[in-house]
Amino acid sequence: MVVRLLAARLVFGLITAPVLAEEAIDEIQVTATRIPTTVTDVPTGVTLIPADEIAAQTLVTDALAQTTGVYLQQTTPGQGVAIIRGLKGSEVLHLVDGMRLNNAIFRNAPTQYLALVAPSWVERIEVVRGSEASLYGSDAMGGVVQVLSRKPVFEGSQYQRRGRLALGADTAERARYIAADMEAGTERLGVLASVDYRDIGDRRTGDGERISPSGFESQAARLAFAGRPSPDVGWFVDLQYLRQPETPRVDELVPGFGQTEPSSAEFYFEPNERRFVHVQGERRNGPFATDWTLDVGWQRVVDDRRNREAGSDVRRFEDNRSDLVGVTLNGAREAGETSWTYGAEWYYDTVDSTRVALDLAGGETETVAARFPDGSTMEQRAAYVHALRDIGERHRISAGLRFSSARIELAETATSPAATLTPDDISGDIGWVYRLTDRWNLVANAGRGFRAPNIFDLGTLGPRPGNRFNVANTSLGPEQVYQYDAGFKGAGEGWQFEFMVYRLDYRDRITSVLTGETTADGRDIVQSRNLAEAEIWGIESGLRFSWGQRWGLDAVVNYTYGEEREPGSEAEPADRIPPLNGRVGLSYEPDDRLALESYVEFAAEQDRLASRDIRDIRIDPEGTPGWVTLNFDATYRADENWRLRLAAENVFDKAYRTHGSGVDAAGRNLSLDVYYDW
Repeated sequence: MVVRLLAARLVFGLITAPVLAEEAIDEIQVTATRIPTTVTDVPTGVTLIPADEIAAQTLVTDALAQTTGVYLQQTTPGQGVAIIRGLKGSEVLHLVDGMRLNNAIFRNAPTQYLALVAPSWVERIEVVRGSEASLYGSDAMGGVVQVLSRKPVFEGSQYQRRGRLALGADTAERARYIAADMEAGTERLGVLASVDYRDIGDRRTGDGERISPSGFESQAARLAFAGRPSPDVGWFVDLQYLRQPETPRVDELVPGFGQTEPSSAEFYFEPNERRFVHVQGERRNGPFATDWTLDVGWQRVVDDRRNREAGSDVRRFEDNRSDLVGVTLNGAREAGETSWTYGAEWYYDTVDSTRVALDLAGGETETVAARFPDGSTMEQRAAYVHALRDIGERHRISAGLRFSSARIELAETATSPAATLTPDDISGDIGWVYRLTDRWNLVANAGRGFRAPNIFDLGTLGPRPGNRFNVANTSLGPEQVYQYDAGFKGAGEGWQFEFMVYRLDYRDRITSVLTGETTADGRDIVQSRNLAEAEIWGIESGLRFSWGQRWGLDAVVNYTYGEEREPGSEAEPADRIPPLNGRVGLSYEPDDRLALESYVEFAAEQDRLASRDIRDIRIDPEGTPGWVTLNFDATYRADENWRLRLAAENVFDKAYRTHGSGVDAAGRNLSLDVYYDW
């Protein structure tokens, strides 16, 4: 109750906040329009996270926590997922440098794959909140999370070089990391080489205990080249690799709510791995007076597992792999008062999946049903057009349409025949910006997005958590979402503000339902079907301003409310809906070398639980208690090369869990990061 009152007062304060700042805050983003645009000039809600807020994080996903419109869930410390407008997993599109991270085995539940991008590689993260249906198509229902990697770009014809060495450690997870990169080149050609190694120990929580096992290791390397042979021609080649050799799934290995013993004796992602090759070509002032960008990419995600159920002598080894090839062509053109964006995309994904069971007592091995139908494929094609136009001095309109089609080939298994699905869809959106004053804009958006069923939806087979056994459904159709939002955006000398109210109507939602049958060993047989509908609405607000060149304030408040219903049943709370949450921070820079910040992060109690939440051992069936933590951060720049950061998090050692997570949050934590730039 106290958290709710504090948050309500903060929201009122955000809306009525005075303008006290003297310095301009100028933010540029590309994800909302596919062309560089200031945040306040587009109708959609946008959250930007710069490199300095990402580099010291254990995972790139950690930087999304307590930001405007985003809530972070963790099943285990080595993974994390953004929940945007109540949606998660494959309901949110994830991109790396414009190429899809979402693949055919993405779950419409918390996924680990965004954690397979190293924090030290990232230039910034851009989050577009709401259905970017025309520009991005399938999966962009709750929003789009785009990770933009740093490029080795230089100015001038003289040879230059620069680099960074970063070292860090903390106490809560006994973590240690080292990251180093080196860049060299001229304006014509630049090269970047980077390595990133992290050793994360078992997490100490606020009750003083260490969760075991919860530690993991991460190994990453990157090599990138950027060339500009002429002012109008550029190219970029990027190779990324990250591997987590053995990451425990904590909620399976530690007793959850309602349990006295854990669900599994063993459960490890062994390994989780991502390989990414990306080639980009750019031609300004090309044919049809258009700036063209061509991207070709290949991504391999390895999601191998070793697990053994509690009390069982059978250890299972899974090999799961997705190979995703993509080609995208994007054009941008200015024609009078209208900015046009148009293009086409093609993606082809192949899924390989096998599972072997080892009887520890007898030593025999047996090939058993795989997690996915081995050899299944998913092809996606799309064409789109989007326009942004000024009408008079006060109005700006955006509108777009996209046609998407897919072909999903589900391979035959011992329990299901081969099948082919060919879903297609037309999606679109429209937005409006009204310039109330030189500093304030009124914005509104409406759109229809969709998500084509993928191979995870269609063919995730065999044993599942909660004593379930999943069988394939080859009749699934696309999910649909209708989204509406409106709000205010403002920016001026040293301040920036955003307040959005939104509503999502989610239809034909894929949900797992009981078939009424059981397996020979007593598991409930379930199947995914297009049965559920959900209504989700909420508020997103964020404020930053500075004054006197030394002081700064930032504040975030998010609130989400959702209801879901299935045929023949009454409405109930939608699952995994975040509680009211946010952040308030105050910063002070006494001189050019020292920067100090104190901030509070909070979440209210979440006791509106879906029936799935109540059955989920990760969630207290009585509801997740609210929490507040106090944190401090100090950065000292010794000279132009050396920089030190000392942070104290959860100072009062609060024991808590973020709603929906499978692991308790870290307790009191002291961390030190050392950077050497040259």
